[in-house]
Amino acid sequence: TKHVIKNIQWTTAKNFTVERGRQQIEELISTWDIHESWLHHSEFLDDEELKDSKRYHYRACWGLPTCRKPVPRATASVYFVIVISKFQPDVS
Repeated sequence: TKHVIKNIQWTTAKNFTVERGRQQIEELISTWDIHESWLHHSEFLDDEELKDSKRYHYRACWGLPTCRKPVPRATASVYFVIVISKFQPDVS
């Protein structure tokens, strides 16, 4: 079977905020086929000022907590970088 990658409608650069970026990452993650036993949280890590753009760094961390072990012994993280152009603030 062919796996279709779903995408979301990303906000424009002029409407971007750190929280909106995190919400959109959550929206993207919700399109992924991940078993419900994997729980995750996402967080903003840092921003990085560059000459032509600004980069916003985020992390989503997954784990398999159980009643016996509510703090997972193993986790998996995915890192995201949202790049906002300084020259095209009206473009997504």
